[in-house]
Amino acid sequence: MKKTVYAVATALLLAGSLTSCDKKLDITPVNNVSADDALKTSSDVEAALVGCYTGLQNDEAYGGYFQLMSDLLADNGEISFVGTYTQPIQISRKAILKDNSFVQNMWTNAYNVINRTNNVLANIDKLDTQAKKDRVEGEARFIRGAMYFELVKLYAKDWNDGSPSTNPGVPLVLTPTKVLDATAQVKRNTVAEVYAQVITDLTTAETKMKATSAAGAFFANTYAAAGMLSRVYLQQAQFPLAAAAANRAIAGNYTLTPSYAGEFHSGSSNTAEDIFAIQISAQSGSNELNTFYSANRRGDVDVEDKHLAQYSLTDDRRKLFTVSSGQRYSNKFDELYGNIKVIRLAEMLLTRAEANFRAGTVVGATPLADVNRVRARAGLAPLVTLTLPAILLERKLELAFEGFRLADVKRNKESVTDPKGEVLPWNSTRLIFPIPLREINVNPNLEQNEGYK
Repeated sequence: MKKTVYAVATALLLAGSLTSCDKKLDITPVNNVSADDALKTSSDVEAALVGCYTGLQNDEAYGGYFQLMSDLLADNGEISFVGTYTQPIQISRKAILKDNSFVQNMWTNAYNVINRTNNVLANIDKLDTQAKKDRVEGEARFIRGAMYFELVKLYAKDWNDGSPSTNPGVPLVLTPTKVLDATAQVKRNTVAEVYAQVITDLTTAETKMKATSAAGAFFANTYAAAGMLSRVYLQQAQFPLAAAAANRAIAGNYTLTPSYAGEFHSGSSNTAEDIFAIQISAQSGSNELNTFYSANRRGDVDVEDKHLAQYSLTDDRRKLFTVSSGQRYSNKFDELYGNIKVIRLAEMLLTRAEANFRAGTVVGATPLADVNRVRARAGLAPLVTLTLPAILLERKLELAFEGFRLADVKRNKESVTDPKGEVLPWNSTRLIFPIPLREINVNPNLEQNEGYK
């Protein structure tokens, strides 16, 4: 008892003495800083925009998981995940559990990035020139639009699967989330509403961002926004709009690298082909494509004969494979600190070719000219005539392992076969990620995807 009284008395004496101390000791903790305190000046808002790009660099986003996990889900016996991580194995088998941590972390990081962009957009008026306001708003909207596009592709039905106006998409959160209370327990918007917001963000971004070349640049620009828009329109089968958007991206005066390998073995430098790339260095960013694909790292992805057999023997792209200890590896991502190419010229040429071919239009160039331009870089003879399967095969081989297969399987209504031999149609519920269990547990308003009840 005496010890208790003594302790209380000592605490009171200390409290009394502290009130007379220098006010410099009375500081606000800085582990967490509110947006109101952090975003006061023009420089603060510009710095916050850099933080949005940092979120894109994370392994759970364009640092590798967006690309690898979607490719594993779409795989049709052309690659095998032979590593020890159970979560990618679930995805590769199309047998995903609701508590899959990779699925959870991709969702969480995307909404973290979205919230960062919302904070930037809510403070646009603090920028001190109109030029800065336009640029920062454009870049923030580009990032937010890209994140919502990735989310709706992974966690919801495809645009062409049933009715996008009634199918649940993902929650649209367009203002900063400052307190996690009942107001943060939002419902899923429809697929159509998410696509509409993506198009609004990217269209605004294209208008407001600068038109300087992205080669060697850290930030996105108007051509990157046009390139991302072309993906959105292609997924919606709006082919004239896709061709036009791809054509605007191509207009940025980008050029194909002399060799296919040179595009991917450029280290921490962008090439003249890169419209938008994630910047990687020893101090910043994460290249998980290098981690999982390269024989020099974990090498958890085995490339099967079924994939290699699709390349012509004279195709330079075929040379980016090596065999070691009975496993075939892709050398595409061997650069430890190699920048990750998110949008590049070759994709835009193939998008313009496909969209023009399907629409019966000639925007910018003929489909045959665009396809042959890509083939020439790969050391292949030009085609004389063109078919849609030829365009789609060229796209598949040119963009292999860059995260396009799932979206392409769905929009082209292809089927895939799981490792047990079961054929899954393009609209199978097993080709959609579950809404993470953690999110369902904390938000009763979130509706789970079919097949994961």
